[in-house]
Amino acid sequence: MLEIKRILAPTDFSPHAEVALRFACGLAERLGSTLHLLHVLPEVVPVGPDPMLAPSLPPEYYTETESQSLDALSKAIDPAWCPATEIEAAVRWGGAVEGIVGYATDLSIDLIVIATHGRTGLKHVLLGSVAERIVREAPCPVLTIRDKKN
Repeated sequence: MLEIKRILAPTDFSPHAEVALRFACGLAERLGSTLHLLHVLPEVVPVGPDPMLAPSLPPEYYTETESQSLDALSKAIDPAWCPATEIEAAVRWGGAVEGIVGYATDLSIDLIVIATHGRTGLKHVLLGSVAERIVREAPCPVLTIRDKKN
């Protein structure tokens, strides 16, 4: 039988993600699981007029951005949602799908709970779906949560 001891709840801090975070909190509390919060920051590639002379960002940019994201993660969960749950927060750099799947693989996550925007038709084709790619590539089951209000 599958034991769910580690639940990953990636967030982009959107209202959709908050709905999924609330759900993940409740699930983690009921199952006695550790809840992992993850925010993936996109790699920043500064460009200049000459691609060979692209400027680089100072190291402080990366440490400050990561610190701000960790601070936001610490405030993303209302303690009333899951008061007795152990929570771990992390930030990764790179593409959203690669960051989430990589984290899930590296930490042997048992379940990913992620928001989906529920796009269909042309919007889905043009914008793609991070949640859909995670479902296909994740090393564990993925539970997608759609915010019924949006």
